[in-house]
Amino acid sequence: MPTNKPTVKKKPQVTASPERRRELLDTAAEVFAAQGYNATTVRKIADAAGMLAGSLYYHFDSKESMLDEILSAFLTELWDGYDTVLAAGLGPRETIEALVTESFREIDRHRAAVAIYQKESRTLSAQPRFHYLSDSQQKFEKAWLGTLERGVEAKVFRSDLDIRLTYRFVRDTVWVAASWYRPGGQHSPEEIARQYLSMVLDGIALRPT
Repeated sequence: MPTNKPTVKKKPQVTASPERRRELLDTAAEVFAAQGYNATTVRKIADAAGMLAGSLYYHFDSKESMLDEILSAFLTELWDGYDTVLAAGLGPRETIEALVTESFREIDRHRAAVAIYQKESRTLSAQPRFHYLSDSQQKFEKAWLGTLERGVEAKVFRSDLDIRLTYRFVRDTVWVAASWYRPGGQHSPEEIARQYLSMVLDGIALRPT
């Protein structure tokens, strides 16, 4: 005689709202930036988010997934801005100004992600999942070196300029701002970029005779 088995309801999967997911990733980014990727555990991220570690696994399968999403979102937005600048047909000096300004805007929007990228990208890029970090770095270098070379050829920048050294100086002095910049502070990213550019460009621009 057949028996009726009770219907077992499956536990619905928890899906975070986009706003909550963004909050969790922002929290994870701050922990990664402060403690480093290797020293950061899912439990530490969960503690900072005010939740149990098991609950965090409802939203992300690993800390690696969280870091991947943090860095890829930052670089996608960065290159959206850079590509717009590079496609605008600006002169070399104007291109440098626009790239620097866009960089400071990204520090304002993604300060923790920039700090992580600065500290961890060389190690992470050896992993297949994060190989795009190496690709982005090569693209970044090509854009900046090409603009500086164009400026020397156009006699906008000094002919004795060491292009690669200048690129490294500008790259490092811009992105290190992530270590001290705080969004909502006294100066906007545009104002910081303007002050920075006034110091740097007066040093590399060709002086009229």
